[in-house]
Amino acid sequence: MPKVSGRILLVSLFATVLCQPLLALAAEDVPAAPEGQERSLTPEQQAFIQKLQSLNWVKGPTTVTVVGNSKLDIPEGYAFLNQADTSKYLEMNRNLSDGSEMMIAPASLEWSAYFTFADEGYVKDDEKIDPAALLKSMQESTEAANEQRKERGWGALHVTGWAIPPAYNSGTKRLEWATDLQSDGGRSVNFFTKILGRRGHTSVVLVADSENLTPSVAELNRILGSYRFNPGDTYAEYKPGDKVAEYGLAALVLGGAAAIATKKGFWAVLAGFFAAAWKFILVGVAAIGAWLKKMLGKKETA
Repeated sequence: MPKVSGRILLVSLFATVLCQPLLALAAEDVPAAPEGQERSLTPEQQAFIQKLQSLNWVKGPTTVTVVGNSKLDIPEGYAFLNQADTSKYLEMNRNLSDGSEMMIAPASLEWSAYFTFADEGYVKDDEKIDPAALLKSMQESTEAANEQRKERGWGALHVTGWAIPPAYNSGTKRLEWATDLQSDGGRSVNFFTKILGRRGHTSVVLVADSENLTPSVAELNRILGSYRFNPGDTYAEYKPGDKVAEYGLAALVLGGAAAIATKKGFWAVLAGFFAAAWKFILVGVAAIGAWLKKMLGKKETA
């Protein structure tokens, strides 16, 4: 099976509440929890926080190398994880990872974004996009994929519509769209960006709750303004004889090469998204959130 480009990464919104604030947790000088509050955490919750602290968070401001021969500026107040630590973070939040993703998130962890690169060639951008037809195909494929989810003991996932219809910006060479998703765990939104380059495309998946979608997208787009392919790999540097992808913009929305190969679309190829059981995270979320915020407050005071 061809490598899936733009894997959907649906991180638990409860984990998002649990893990804030990120930069405080990543700091070595974070104080211990006040007596009494620490005892309110279950052993599972304490273990989760310890794992979070053990990750190698790269704090902004800095510039990092990203998959696909590219670079990204990480602003102050944000943090970045390499492929190994992103994989650990995703597994902590019950998401499968193939080890290729890199993550960026604000200190609050109100949203997170994941970068992957598909070395599938130059994608011609002269194709017209039909959002209604793409939505129908995606919904049909999602319902078919629910059979695989059922076999794994996972709840069903449904695409209820476009939160943002797919559109291509010829100036930035970015294709963007967002899907509304419904599961047993509630409603979520994933925002996708495909950035076209000379040798392939970079996929960016933003995970946020529906209420925060607009500001989260605006925040991510500001950061993506600094994203750039290295010299020689930009879209404008295409030369005759370079590898050309076997698909266009519409297929990118449905999964690129995987959608072409399977004739089923992106969702039928992926069996490993949104595992629906964050049992210990659901317990005591408010208490943990208050404790972590207090830790950040102590650090700032110090």
